[in-house]
Amino acid sequence: MAYNRKNFTMGSGKYYFQIKSGQQSITICRKNKDAAEQAFNKYIQVGKSVEWLGKWNGKSFEETAEPKLATS
Repeated sequence: MAYNRKNFTMGSGKYYFQIKSGQQSITICRKNKDAAEQAFNKYIQVGKSVEWLGKWNGKSFEETAEPKLATS
């Protein structure tokens, strides 16, 4: 039986995104926006399905606009 549970508490002021893999999703956080955007773009470049969540303020997500893909 599959069920959804989180074994962590989201920290205020951190940036979050999810990597989706089949029926699983992995939530990743970074302390600053630049690091979060860089990691997000790296996962896109290797072909992962990712969803930007934004900055957690303790009650909801802010800055939910997906970051631009960095060109290199």
